[in-house]
Order: sequence, then C-alpha cells, then structure tokens
Amino acid sequence: MKDYHINVFFSDDDGGYIADIPDLKYCSAFGRTPDEAVRELLIAKKVWIKTALKEGVPVPPPKYCYVPPKEKKRSIKNKVKSQKKLSNRQNIRRC
Repeated sequence: MKDYHINVFFSDDDGGYIADIPDLKYCSAFGRTPDEAVRELLIAKKVWIKTALKEGVPVPPPKYCYVPPKEKKRSIKNKVKSQKKLSNRQNIRRC
C-alpha cells in the first residue's frame, strides 16, 4: 500500500506528541496522545496536498511504503502477535 510514512515522537519542549510526514515539507501536527497527533496530521496532509495543487507546487510521491508480512497459516494467538508487529520497521521499505 503506497502512502506517506509518518513519524510520531514525544516532544519534551511541547509536552506532547508530534507527528510528521518527512516527504511533505513542514507537514506536521501536535497531539496530547500519539493517536491524536496522527489524526491531526491526516487533516494537515489533506490541506497540504490541496494547497500545493492549488498553488501549482508539485506533490512528491511517497518514498516509503508498507509491505505487509506474508500470511502463513497460524493460530489465532500467533495472528494477534503478528498484528502487534505491524509497525515494525522491517515492514517499511523504499517504494
């Protein structure tokens, strides 16, 4: 699935979480929780892209994409474990 990679980190200076999309210059958002930061970032991404298109600024394609792990027949217990690993960096690669 091609979409923009999102970084989420805690900022001591701001006292909350920052989410950003490195491929979209200056596209970032703040939240009190990681989920809130990502929700705000998704709104910012839409506005960023809409504004860029309106202003004639090129919208860069995503540099990274998520590659889901290959599914094997597993027990339900193992499926839950593998779902917890979805954010593992090994599943993100350059597109």
